[in-house]
Amino acid sequence: MLFSEYMHEWLYGEDGYYGSYHPIGKKGDFYTAVSTSKFFGGSIAQHIIKRIDEGFLSSDSLICEIGAHHGYLLADIIEFIYTLRPSLLQSLRFGIIERFDTLQAQQKSYFEESFGDVIALEHYHDVSEIKTSTAFFIANEIFDAFSCELFYKGKIGRVQEDKVLFDVESPECSAHALKYKKDRGEIAVGYEAFAKSMSISVPKFEFMSFDYGELEARSDFSIRVYQEHKVFPLFDEDLQLQKAFATTDITYDVNFAHVREAFESHGMKCVQYSTQLVALVEMGILDLLSTLKEKASDEIYIQELEKVKVLITPSLMGERFKMIRFIKE
Repeated sequence: MLFSEYMHEWLYGEDGYYGSYHPIGKKGDFYTAVSTSKFFGGSIAQHIIKRIDEGFLSSDSLICEIGAHHGYLLADIIEFIYTLRPSLLQSLRFGIIERFDTLQAQQKSYFEESFGDVIALEHYHDVSEIKTSTAFFIANEIFDAFSCELFYKGKIGRVQEDKVLFDVESPECSAHALKYKKDRGEIAVGYEAFAKSMSISVPKFEFMSFDYGELEARSDFSIRVYQEHKVFPLFDEDLQLQKAFATTDITYDVNFAHVREAFESHGMKCVQYSTQLVALVEMGILDLLSTLKEKASDEIYIQELEKVKVLITPSLMGERFKMIRFIKE
């Protein structure tokens, strides 16, 4: 079995890792920006309002999260929109693209507990199902969850008896590796199809995504397994694939040059690529903290400040994570 097929089954198969709910944060296998601070979603909410004021987004746009897990990020965005511009809740639509029915049910339940019948959450299994004239798409850590081929000196890997063997010819992957000047590493599968589907489905939109990786492709393997905040390189001698399969998260560093090319090839324009630090500061996360300081106790302010520091400190999430943003007009 090619590694891309193996990874797809690992994450999205009938009993795959993403097919059931896994907690994120201290009790889970890993942290995300969403699990770190609500001000992550608050900054995005402030950006959405700005884009409406600028006229790019209409006041009846669909605000849609892709791969929402529990739904915390979209809920945080909604809470901050209510705080910053409550009238928009009367006109904006809110949705989640989630392929698994079980997670859709959990997201729906969470939104009902959080908002009652105030928010009519829309669910889609795929972006192709969306019917709207304008939309804002947000995704946190989805590109590292696309299946990938493992490439090593002209061959791609397949999995056999708990081992990865590099003995399969792939002219397409070889051409990709040559383009990005790498003789080994991960080659993501599906970026182009995803970008095409988004471009066809919605006439005008903005798409913002956060993930870890670099704009330049690295000629090395970054693929790894997360379990209870411990990291195991895929080729670690102590890692047994059969035991890790579908019970742990598997991920790799994103080649943002590949992401950009995939979206630009389908008519979208990359308007920003930056570190998470720069992105969140430009979207006003420090302004939101200043407002909190004026209205909340010192204890609450300090608690939230420490959480935000994790998001923007260069040695933590600030430099490691990147934001890329596309528009289609």
